[in-house]
Amino acid sequence: MKQIKIFIALTRLNKPIGFMLLFWPCTWGLTLGYFFDADIVKYCQNIILFFFGSVLMRSAGCIVNDIVDKNLDKKVERTKTRPIASGEISVFKSLIYVTVLCLIAFMILLQFNLLTIILGMSSMILAFGYPFMKRITYWPQLFLGLTFNWGILMGWTSIINNISIEPIILYIGAIFWTLGYDTIYGLQDVNDDEVIGVKSTSIKFKSNVKLFVGICYSLCVLLILILSIFMEIDKYFIGLSIFFIYSLIYQIKNFKPNNPKSCFSSFKMNNLTGALIFLFIFSYNL
Repeated sequence: MKQIKIFIALTRLNKPIGFMLLFWPCTWGLTLGYFFDADIVKYCQNIILFFFGSVLMRSAGCIVNDIVDKNLDKKVERTKTRPIASGEISVFKSLIYVTVLCLIAFMILLQFNLLTIILGMSSMILAFGYPFMKRITYWPQLFLGLTFNWGILMGWTSIINNISIEPIILYIGAIFWTLGYDTIYGLQDVNDDEVIGVKSTSIKFKSNVKLFVGICYSLCVLLILILSIFMEIDKYFIGLSIFFIYSLIYQIKNFKPNNPKSCFSSFKMNNLTGALIFLFIFSYNL
């Protein structure tokens, strides 16, 4: 039982917001592809496969992140009790977990076409490179955006089997979404991060952080609306965007830079935002 608890804490399975923020962009890409190729069976099958793939890769990514950051995590109040940082589990055993999770995820990846498999394999560079970014740049959140939204491209190619401008527009918009929400998330650790020398957009823009997040979210909305107009979606359906737009506005109003609880609350709201964007893109097919 203790080992199960350690595994759950190590992979953050008790905090589903992590894998849901990886999963929602996959559904966006899949749903966008479904607009052009209305194969409902393939669409539903791929949603299930991408869900499990998201859980597995997010879990593996958390472990790799904790291995890389184990010495840093010991110095941060919020992360010092993580299993690797606290010594509850060894790095070697953690690497075994990573290997098993990645192998299962690879078996799921093999269910897709060759282009999607190639994209999936290339995403490993992004996934395992991300933990090092906070050491070398103030823009690790941008790198996370590139990583976490790769599923848009994979979801699209799993349906359409090519790359075109539509998923690229959506991918860029989603990067700004991640840049915004992870900046809010990073505000929880600004004081500790500054002491230990970790970089982030939360630190870089801390004096104007609401303005920065607002710009990121505005660019996300703009690109999604450009995509809708580009695809000649009915103006009445475009009006449904008000729901996810309001969720983003609410986040900006709700979080207080010096209040970690409010920052985490606004960050978690992005699970709802992701769902609302999914429903908005799904409305393209109505």
